[in-house]
Parts: sequence; structure tokens; C-alpha cells
Amino acid sequence: MKRSLSGIQPSGTLHLGNYFGAMKQFIENQDKVEGFYFVADYHSLTSLTDPELLRESTRNIILDYLALGLDPEKSTLFLQSDVPEHVELSWLLSNVTPVGLMERGHSYKDKIAKGFFPNTGLLTYPILMTADILIYDSDIVPVGKDQKQHLEFARDIAMKFNQQYKVDFFKLPEPMILESVAVVPGTDGQKMSKSYGNVINMFAPKNVLKKQVMSIVTDSTPLEEPKDPNNNITALYRLFATKEQVKEMEDKFMAGNYGYGHAKKELLEAILSYFEEARARREELAKNPELVDEILRKGAEKARAIASKKIAEAKKIVGLMGNIYR
Repeated sequence: MKRSLSGIQPSGTLHLGNYFGAMKQFIENQDKVEGFYFVADYHSLTSLTDPELLRESTRNIILDYLALGLDPEKSTLFLQSDVPEHVELSWLLSNVTPVGLMERGHSYKDKIAKGFFPNTGLLTYPILMTADILIYDSDIVPVGKDQKQHLEFARDIAMKFNQQYKVDFFKLPEPMILESVAVVPGTDGQKMSKSYGNVINMFAPKNVLKKQVMSIVTDSTPLEEPKDPNNNITALYRLFATKEQVKEMEDKFMAGNYGYGHAKKELLEAILSYFEEARARREELAKNPELVDEILRKGAEKARAIASKKIAEAKKIVGLMGNIYR
């Protein structure tokens, strides 16, 4: 069974774009791959400077993962900061990584253009990401198209290490490009993203979720007139409804006397129905933090058992003496 690894930064609760773009596929593939999933809390320090918010967001992501159906008996779920070997390996890798490679990073350039403070962590982010991947001998790494360059960096760095030390030590991971079931539009029609402020959070309280759905941007066509069925509401409804139900909504739009407000209410009901069990599980998990902590402890223990062996071998390869005295 191939080993798959994926990390997500703690930036609040997951939204529909996260779920349909990645999480749904992780859950569906649990019996097909050996999955390692971690909260990338070290990575988040490149831009998140509020300690309380970091702790809260980390907890939220774990609750979301478990509530949506990630099974800790089938997959390994842990915090990046609970496995210090990630950072240790990133230092070894930084010494074979050309500065120019990091400076060519699309993500780094984009974030600087958006006003992020250009700290060293932001620049060397791909090296830590490479360590995340290589330390588990990952076979495949699920990534979106916008993250494909980071995996290419990981392969480049792995090859440079192998070449410099004349070893066949690091496995070259293959990308598994995540394709959404459909494009998940945000409330403004752009790609759903927290940075755009256009998300719909499936685990938000019902009143907040309703407000998010009702904020979907539409045109000003009067209630009684026919409307274009190819709109943001229908696009989102398609993620939850059957083909027959979608056709019914489209027909009502074209017939007239069916307002956007009516459609939004149907969409809200579909979202609540689809995530009803997950929302209930999340409430129960939130009441049992000891259980969640135990899942994370076991996950970190399993991850470290692999990571500690890999870093010990890497140290020996580069000539560090510390391994002799362990």
C-alpha cells in the first residue's frame, strides 16, 4: 500500500472548498493508501502571530478532520510540532538547497506581493515542506495545482541530497493532483478561499451558516421574471443534490416566480442535511477533549517512530556523530 502525506495549516475551521477540494478525497481513499495527515502548525508561524488563535485554530482543524470521517484507526493524524524531526531534517536539507531555488518560489512571491512580511521562514517554507514529505518516505503527495511547484522543489532537494552524498536515500515523491468534484465558488463567485472572505463553513453555527449562504451574490432580476439557472447558487447546490434535484431548481429559475432567496433556502437545507451527522459528531468530540488529545498522542507516536529512524540515518550520512551515542 502506498504512503500518502498531506498537511494543512491551522487557519480556522474548514470550508466547503477545503472539503470538496481535498478532505472528501482523503476520506474516500482511506482504505487505498496509508495516509499520514498533519496540522502544519510550524508552517503557520510564517504569518500567524497570535498564540491563542493558533491554539484555537489547531483544535478546530483536528475536530473538523475527525468529524468529517477521518478514521484514526486507518490514518495517522498528528500535529507537526509533536514530531520535531521535521524541523531537524529541514536544517540538513537547507544545506543542500540553493538560495536561488527558494527565491523562485511562486508562493513566496505572491505572498510578498500581498503584503506579507518577508521573513526567512516564509522564504524557506518549501524546505520544511520537503522535510515533511521526505521524512516518511512518502510515495504520493496530494496537492492542488497551485502547490505543484512545492512538490517539484521537494523532488529537486531530495535529488541534490542524494547526489551530494552519493546515496539513494530519499524517495522521490509523486504528485496526486487534487481535482475538485466541481469548481467550488465562494459567495462572490470567485474560488472559495478564506483569504477572499467568501467562504461557507459547514461547521458554523446555523445562524452564521445561514448568513453566509444568504450573502451569495446574485443579480437584481425581479422575482416574477425567469433567471439564468447557471448561477452561484446552482453551482453550489450541485455539490449536494441529485441530478434530478438540480434539474428541478434550474427549471424553477427559468420558469419565473422563483426568487434567489428561495434557492438559497434550499441550498442551506441541502448543506445542513449533507453534514448533519458530521456536525453532530463534531459537537460530541468538542465535549471530549481528552479523547482528541489521545488520538493526537497516538498519531504523533506512530509518526515519530518512522521519523526518528529516518533522521538518524540522515545524520549518519552527512557525518554527524550524535547517532553514535544514542
